[in-house]
Amino acid sequence: MRLSAAALANLPATVARPLYDRDAQAVGIVHFGIGAFHRAHQAWYTDAAMNLGDRGWAITGVSLRSPGVARQMNPQGGLYTVAEQSGEGSTLRIVGAVRNALVASEEPDAVIAAVAAPATHIVSLTVTEKGYCRTASGDLDFEQAHSLSFYYFVTQGLLRRRNAGLPGVTLLPCDNLADNGAKLERLMLQYLARHEPDLVAWFEAHCTCPSTMIDRIVPATTDEDRVMVAEALGLQDEACVVTEPFSQWVIEDKFAGPRPRWEAVGAQLVTDVAPYETAKLRMLNGAHSLLAYCGLKAGYTYVHEAVADPTLHHLAETLMRHDAAPTITPAPNQNLAAYADALIARFANPALNHRLSQIAMDGSQKIPQRWLETLAENAAQGRHCPAILDGIAAWIHHLTDANGTVDDPFSCELVSAIATGDPVEAIFGHGGLMAGQWTAAVRARRET
Repeated sequence: MRLSAAALANLPATVARPLYDRDAQAVGIVHFGIGAFHRAHQAWYTDAAMNLGDRGWAITGVSLRSPGVARQMNPQGGLYTVAEQSGEGSTLRIVGAVRNALVASEEPDAVIAAVAAPATHIVSLTVTEKGYCRTASGDLDFEQAHSLSFYYFVTQGLLRRRNAGLPGVTLLPCDNLADNGAKLERLMLQYLARHEPDLVAWFEAHCTCPSTMIDRIVPATTDEDRVMVAEALGLQDEACVVTEPFSQWVIEDKFAGPRPRWEAVGAQLVTDVAPYETAKLRMLNGAHSLLAYCGLKAGYTYVHEAVADPTLHHLAETLMRHDAAPTITPAPNQNLAAYADALIARFANPALNHRLSQIAMDGSQKIPQRWLETLAENAAQGRHCPAILDGIAAWIHHLTDANGTVDDPFSCELVSAIATGDPVEAIFGHGGLMAGQWTAAVRARRET
């Protein structure tokens, strides 16, 4: 039997479940990119807020292309399990915040209608860095931002809202991009200026794009995870996710309309997200990418295996404390040394099989904010970044070792760079794919 609303009453008493009437909840959020991370993070917070009495915040999830998540969730009425795992064991909670999952490539009109619905107040995103369709310069790549991008569906939904006299919405990016709200706003305005110029002024007057910082380690769900959850529930759950006990969500308090009381369930509403997102990108994500490329090179499969290697453990510590921390101006009460300690402990969690290959994907989209900005700031102060430079060397080795198959939106360019025989120059040299303020520091490493 599959997990369903009818089966909730018969679950073991140790499994937490929704405390609200799911059928009575209006859909207030449309979320693009309803993968494992969203289900373990934003939907998890929203479910907790509704457990405290918030109403009208059910979520319609949208997959832009793949029907996989919809096929997992819709037969279960949107229900799924979040299994928090640590060395002490597992705790399970059924999340009921998601009403349904749409597949944009199969039902585009339903997606547009969801954005345009009067009850919708928030459109949120976890589409990964590459889903923002940016060129190397950070502008919108109009070839990528076609009719199956979120830009198209959001724009069409906003057009209907304006024409119906409805208010605007909050566009809430939840991806690992520094200053993600400002970046999303800039990209949306570029899209609108080309495709719907008459909507630009309305968008600027009625919609907002708060920045966020999101943090929770969510490995890809395995068949073993599904078996573990099924044994605990006595039911099959095809949409379950496995994660760590830790979770953090920092949100700029800049909403266009109503929102859930996320701050009542652990989220932080702040005026400036920058110190938190910079620490997360440069310390957590930077160390993750370092462990991914260096760990794969050393023959490891999971993060906890890589960080257990004394050499790689030292590299991760060096990146966080020596390379990254000096470039971060912390917020009041933000302790970067304690943060580094906590990150190492989280990486070492033996219950999370977080694959290095998952982290290694889309390196060209992740490395600029995870490594290169740190490298540039240190270079400007005359400081070296030994761990980051080792990481760049491992990334190039990873590209070389991929046998021509690179999982990256710039795979063709990267494969061509490898073929030149001097990938450092082709990628980071003047005029290269990832040239910038960091070029001299990377090139100098090649010469030593």
